[in-house]
Amino acid sequence: MSETEKITINLGPVDLGRIDVLVEQGLYSNRTDLIRTAIRNQLDRHESLVKDHAARWSFVIGVEIVTRSALEKLRNQGKQASFRVIGGLTLAKDIDAELALATIKSIFVRGSFRASADVRAALADRINSRSLL
Repeated sequence: MSETEKITINLGPVDLGRIDVLVEQGLYSNRTDLIRTAIRNQLDRHESLVKDHAARWSFVIGVEIVTRSALEKLRNQGKQASFRVIGGLTLAKDIDAELALATIKSIFVRGSFRASADVRAALADRINSRSLL
């Protein structure tokens, strides 16, 4: 999944000026490059904490794409799934609200969650995409 999520941050003028100096000096190609690098450095620094959290709460780290056929298989078996993802979870566009309700017990996502508006609305009480216990 090469898609990215846009976030907004607020910085004071001094920090912004310091970033601009580093860009001007050629250390980074632009402000975004510095910010991405800084975030990745912090994520690398705290990787063991993220892995411990994932193990403790049974999260998958990465990107998970759920297909209609996978949910149809669950429905045919009379089963439901719970999705716990650190990264990205995408429910395929051809999944309708009825199928989602029949097969998805719960969704916990730390990162990006994509699904159609009608599926999101149908699963609203089963989705916890920002806070955990």
